[in-house]
This record gives sequence, structure tokens and C-alpha cells, in this order.
Amino acid sequence: MKILMNYISLSRLDKPIGIYLLLWPSLLGLFLGGLNEGYIDFKNYVIVIVGAILVRSCGCVVNDIFDHKFDRLVERTKNRPIASGKISLKEAWMFFVILSIASFSLLLLTPPVTIKLALFFSLLILIYPLAKRFIKAPQIILGVTFGSGSIISYSLQSDSFSLSIIILYIGLIAWIVSFDSIYALEDIDDDIKIGINSSPILWGKETISIAYILQFIFYAAIALIAYINDFSILFTVIFCLLLILFYRQNTLVKAGRYLDAFKFNNNVGIVLIIGFLIEIFLI
Repeated sequence: MKILMNYISLSRLDKPIGIYLLLWPSLLGLFLGGLNEGYIDFKNYVIVIVGAILVRSCGCVVNDIFDHKFDRLVERTKNRPIASGKISLKEAWMFFVILSIASFSLLLLTPPVTIKLALFFSLLILIYPLAKRFIKAPQIILGVTFGSGSIISYSLQSDSFSLSIIILYIGLIAWIVSFDSIYALEDIDDDIKIGINSSPILWGKETISIAYILQFIFYAAIALIAYINDFSILFTVIFCLLLILFYRQNTLVKAGRYLDAFKFNNNVGIVLIIGFLIEIFLI
């Protein structure tokens, strides 16, 4: 049982917030495709949900493999399975291969365009852990990677890309970079000490202001999608609720509760999912 728990910890299945924050963009892309096509195949729900779990697990494992030496020096990560010696590098690589095979097997159930998109963006999963060493704002790579779930899921429903999915992808990149930059404020002292990059180190005192600008881009993208697709008046209520959530999140940031502010984005994702579902099934 202890061995199993170590692998659960390595893949972060015991901390599902990361799964949710990957799943919501993917579901939004799927729902947007459903709006254009007028239906959503139930099989696609299963593929997106299982895919989000597998991809996030792969990302966590490969991240810990590349970062295990750094993780030993950071208070928040020093007890991770590889850093603490509970799982060896060889065992972690074997686990990563198993997860990758499972992910590719799932891909075989999807259209050719989905397979091509997924394989292309999967390369970024390998790049991101290394990006912290060479790119001043690696959160941008994370945004491009996590946000790509929307495009991949959209391709399950539609074989032609619309203006709306492009706008959604840009908005999601801004959202993800914003909330991960807030999250990175938790580790800024350790990151400086061990010499890895992050957007808060690059942006300094302007980090929160830039994060708010990125949030504005995200909400503007959602509003534009609603306009283009002629969403109902009910979505106006959803959008107002999103603004209330943004205000609440802002209070957490001002209080220096960066981890809580990061986790609060799960509520934003849930409300958006509800709003899109209303437009698909009730309007």
C-alpha cells in the first residue's frame, strides 16, 4: 500500500487541483465544438476526462524526474517521492513510459487530426520542466501547454477550426499564465536561491498587476466568444458571477494567500463549464 501511495503522490492524484485546471480548458474546447456541431458524443467526454488525468500525471512525473535535485532544496517539494528517495529515477521513468503508453492508446480512439495535435503539444510536456532553466517566464510554456487541451478537445467534435476556438485558446493561455504566476509567488525565494526562472522573478513588483491584465484578457475572450456565438441572457448572469469570483480571488491575493488564490481558479472553471453547458443543452 505504501508503494502505491508513493506512485499516487508522484502523479499528484492525491492533489487533483492540477487535474481540474487542465480538465476545465479541455471541456470548454469540447463544449465549444459541441455548440458548433449541435451535439457532443458521450465517448468524447470519457476521452477528455481520462486524457486530462493521464496527461497531468505524465507531466508531474517527468517534471519530478528533471527537477528532483532542485526539489530537495525547496521546502514545498523536498518530500516528493523522487526527491526523498522513495522512488528511484529508473522506477519513475518506467512509470512515465506506462502512463505514456496508456495516453497513446487513448489517442487511438480519436480522429487523425486530434492525434496529430496531441502529439505535437505533448512535446511541450517534456519541454516545460527544462524551460525553467532557460526561459525567463516559463509560465508561458505552461499556459500554451495546458491551454492546448481546448484545441485538442475541440478537434474531437469538429474538423474545422473557428474563430471562437482561437479566441478561447488565447484567453486560456492568459488565464493559466496569470494563475500560475500567482502560484509561483509561493516559491519565489527558493527559486531565486537555487537559480531557476519564474515570471514573478522576471516581473518583480509588477507580477500581480500583470496577472490582473492577463485575467482581463481572459474575461474579454470569454465575453467575445459569448457575443460571437450569440449566447443567451443567462450567460450574462454567469459572466457577472465570474466577475464576483475575480473580486474574491483578488482579496486572497491582497492577503498574500497565493496558494488559496491559485486553487480558487477551480471555482472559475466550474462556473464557466456550467455556463457553456446551459448554452448547449438548455437554450
